[in-house]
Amino acid sequence: MLLITLAIGLDLLIGDPRSLPHPVVVIGRMISFLEKRWNQGTPIQRKRRGFLLTATVVMSVLGISWAVLALLKAIHPWLGLAAELWLLTTTLAIKGLADAGRAVAAPLMRGDLPGARQALSMIVGRDTAKLDEAEITRGTVETVAENTVDGITAPLLFAMLGGAPLALAYKAINTLDSMVGYRNERYENFGFASAKLDDIANWLPARLTAGCLWVGGVVLTAVTNKPLHWRGALRATCHEAPHHPSPNAGWPEAMVARLLGVQLGGINTYQGIVSRRAPLGEPLEPLNVTHINITIALMHMAWLLFLGLMWIWILLMHAV
Repeated sequence: MLLITLAIGLDLLIGDPRSLPHPVVVIGRMISFLEKRWNQGTPIQRKRRGFLLTATVVMSVLGISWAVLALLKAIHPWLGLAAELWLLTTTLAIKGLADAGRAVAAPLMRGDLPGARQALSMIVGRDTAKLDEAEITRGTVETVAENTVDGITAPLLFAMLGGAPLALAYKAINTLDSMVGYRNERYENFGFASAKLDDIANWLPARLTAGCLWVGGVVLTAVTNKPLHWRGALRATCHEAPHHPSPNAGWPEAMVARLLGVQLGGINTYQGIVSRRAPLGEPLEPLNVTHINITIALMHMAWLLFLGLMWIWILLMHAV
């Protein structure tokens, strides 16, 4: 837990420097290499090879990272600790996610819609060329809310359970889903196992994060002059989240929508193809750039509370 807490501090300080090698880049190259060679044949063959891909990548990342850390610790304990600290930091994206949200908010506040659309296109897959301020805000809020799980709380949970090796294994699962977990002709069968494993891995973190976001909303309402709509948000989230196409992403998105008093979901366009999603929340106020900044504040409250729960759990386990 001390290493995890230090990793959070390091991530907040330096983020993800592009000059340093990143394990997720290596994982992505491994997935791409295997996908080109294994994603072929009949639908059944593709599904079987997809299971093989998922098992190969996840177990390789878990095994290699464990072996490397064990070797470095055998050379010198401090060397092993330093390596694990760095690896833990690479699994987190607190600073990166906040910076990405602010990168969209900054041009929006200046009235620079083209600049905001360009910044949003860097963090979402949807078409952004024709989006107005409300839709740009919606895309940013949804992305920050969803990635609070993928980029922060889920890696923290797996790090607590199994250190850097298990946190990296989670990032491998997440990367597999982002690369091959699509429901289209190319990946529907081959990416089936990757998508399902990602759903399983994020099931508990997504729901815990929604709870932490709610508590964060209560706290922000108490300490700031921006009251959030926390009353009834838990019940509404439990009702709305299952309507999201993802079994997990709907939980943080629905909670943030309820707390902000806005409506998320609706129509997205991906390479000209229209995708309709169930609405989340109620449009009590129009979406605008201030909601991006509040969502970032909620994100920070959520991971702080999540970290606090982890510390309490560890201390209780030691006390017992």
